[in-house]
Amino acid sequence: MFPPRSLVRGLQPDFPMPLSPEDVSRIAHLARLELSPAEGSAMQTQLNDFFKIVEQMSAVDTSGLEPLHTPLSAIGNVELRLRPDAVTETNNREANMANAPASDEGLFLVPKVIE
Repeated sequence: MFPPRSLVRGLQPDFPMPLSPEDVSRIAHLARLELSPAEGSAMQTQLNDFFKIVEQMSAVDTSGLEPLHTPLSAIGNVELRLRPDAVTETNNREANMANAPASDEGLFLVPKVIE
């Protein structure tokens, strides 16, 4: 969740500030989205509504409650069905490395893509 603008500026508000059209424009730019003015307005409404729901959920006191490992455990005792932590495949490193364009000491060599 994006912090409210006033928190970024160092002022803590009594209530979360809604996103402005400039905020939505910046978020769209960061997400590489091109929004028309109508889409931007609709997105602003949707995001502000979403953050209102998040605020309502954050206001609920959950102290003393254990997290559920599955939603089904809210209605009954559900046992986790985890597979055993056991090795099931043999070491095929040589066969796997046979198709590598470049390798060194059993590791794939890849070109650098980020400077």
